[in-house]
Parts: sequence; structure tokens; C-alpha cells
Amino acid sequence: MSTATAPLATGWEPDLADDDSLCLRWLRHWSAQLAAFAGAGGGRVVRDERHVLADLGRPASFFNGAVLLAPWRGDAAFFDLVDEMEARTARGTGAFYLWSLWPTPDLSARGWELDGHPPLMVRPPAPAEPVAGPEPDCVRTAAELAAWERVVVEGYPMVDLQPFRPGTLAGPALLDDPRLRFWTTAARGTPVAASAQFVAHGLAGFAMGVTLPAGRRAGHWWRHVRARLAAEPSLWHAGVFSDSSRPGAERAGFVPVVRHTLWHRSRQETS
Repeated sequence: MSTATAPLATGWEPDLADDDSLCLRWLRHWSAQLAAFAGAGGGRVVRDERHVLADLGRPASFFNGAVLLAPWRGDAAFFDLVDEMEARTARGTGAFYLWSLWPTPDLSARGWELDGHPPLMVRPPAPAEPVAGPEPDCVRTAAELAAWERVVVEGYPMVDLQPFRPGTLAGPALLDDPRLRFWTTAARGTPVAASAQFVAHGLAGFAMGVTLPAGRRAGHWWRHVRARLAAEPSLWHAGVFSDSSRPGAERAGFVPVVRHTLWHRSRQETS
């Protein structure tokens, strides 16, 4: 007489609770954020058990992308998924990104470029250190969102979004999404720093943060960190940081968890 054994959980099943692991929670959070920006801009969102694909179909920096939700079984399955993504996004323009928490097979022979391995960093709920200076201003109107967007596009810089056109990256519908908050700081009446927070799946995400050269070394970055931490003091905070911004994140209490593998594929306009 045999006894049936329940299958062992892998940690990536769609019906698992968010709190099964921080990595699972993060993948759902990050993919939801990309989907929010694509949806607000009239883009396309595709979801299944393997990934979430969000594509505005036009240049939108890394907001055009797919997030893998589970490891694949064998290289053939991975390349099958890449085939599907390329087919779904072939008619668009601008870069399209692929985010994976797992090392991937090499995609360079298919025309993809490796952007590196940016770390996921998280911070447990804890009081935020006070920062001297004026608090960042909350964005509430379409005009204020356009000013926020300009700082982001020019500050990173997002070359594929220049010359700047309001609404290309951040559609006004984002202001109606209760999961999102936006802040700016002005110097002499002109916004020089911008940040955003996305709250979903139990995480408060550092969705964006940048300071223009004219506003650097004035404490704006730290005040925007403080504003986001204070907005959700009871939640874990998380974000993707570059290696250059990682030391600042660590000083703010973030710790590295795992590195992504990040690829992008350029899509050119056809005549």
C-alpha cells in the first residue's frame, strides 16, 4: 500500500503567499510596478506563471521589460520564452529589458546586450534618521508629474527619451494609482531632485530617485530617502540599486540580497 506524497514546494508557485520569501515578494512587486507604468501609458501587459511582460511599444527606458517569476527547466524552455517575448515586442521601438534573479544562458548571439547584475537591496522596518533641510514636495497634479518626469529623464539620463516630451515615461493616469507616490525638490524654483515609491505585495519600493547635477551635494538624495521611509514606516523597503549608489543605500540601512541578471535588446524604427 503506497501513500501519496504532496509535491515539494519550489518557492515560485503562483498560489504561494507573498510571505513565502522576500525574493518571491520582490518579483511580484517589481513586475507589478512595470505593469503599472505600461498600463498608465496605454502599453501592453502580458502575465503568465513564467513572467510578466510590460511594454509601451516605444522608448521608455527600463520601464519596457519582462520580469521572470520562476526559474526555467532547461535552456530550451528559457529560449522558448525569449522567442515569445521577442515576437510580442518586435513591432515596438526603444530598448526592451529582461530581468532575472537567476543566471541566464547567453543572449548576445541573439542581439541582446548584458547590462550587468544590479543588486536587489532591502531594508526592514526601522525608524528613519532625521535629515536637515526642507521636505520634498508631494506631486499631485499632471503639471507637477511632468516636472518630476523631466528630472528623471534628464538626470539618469534617458537618452532615448530626449528631447523630453511629457507623458512619454509617466502617464498622468499614474496619479490615480494609490500604490504610487511621487516627490520633487526645487532649487530657485526649478525642480532638481525627484523620487517615487511603489507599494505592493507588502513592499515599499524605491521606484526611482535622481538628482540633477545642479542640485547635487546639497542633501536632496538623503531627504528623498527619508521621505520614502517615513511614508511607510511599518513596511520592508526594497529597490534595485547600481553599484555606484549601493554605498549610500547601505548607509540608509539597506542590505544586499541577490543580484539580478539584466539584459536589453534594442529595437530600431523601421522606415
